[in-house]
Amino acid sequence: MANPGQPTVRVGDSGEPVRRAQRALRRTPNTSLEVDGSFGPLTEAATKQFQQQAGLPVTGVVDEATWMALPTGSPMPVLSQGSQGDAVKSLQAVLTNGASGLWGVTPQGVDGDFGSNTAASVRAFQQWARIQVDGVVGQQTWDAATSLEFMVGIQHAGE
Repeated sequence: MANPGQPTVRVGDSGEPVRRAQRALRRTPNTSLEVDGSFGPLTEAATKQFQQQAGLPVTGVVDEATWMALPTGSPMPVLSQGSQGDAVKSLQAVLTNGASGLWGVTPQGVDGDFGSNTAASVRAFQQWARIQVDGVVGQQTWDAATSLEFMVGIQHAGE
């Protein structure tokens, strides 16, 4: 189970369990859902849509059966200069593919090593996305283009 021990969450709830549910729903891929920690009508609609697609009872409540069917809702890892591994490699591939015609700066390779070229590509992406430019891929950068999180992959959440 990708989301063990999670409490049932529904309209009106807030906090980290709701953020986890929203991150999981955003990876279904309902990339338009905002992760704000508040279970409102948009989260309820995304839950119902997911439940229908998964063949679950359509309640709009993230219960145990829904948690079990959802992908992980763990946060994406914070990546910065010096980070290494598969999440960095996937990020580099996405930055390389998206740079053409958008932010223009690639990491100049897909090697899984977050070096100065990857940091420059992240800064160019952040400037393009009109968010804080710091070369660090934290939650704000993942959220800047939710497709970035989806494309890098849920398998790297919580690394």
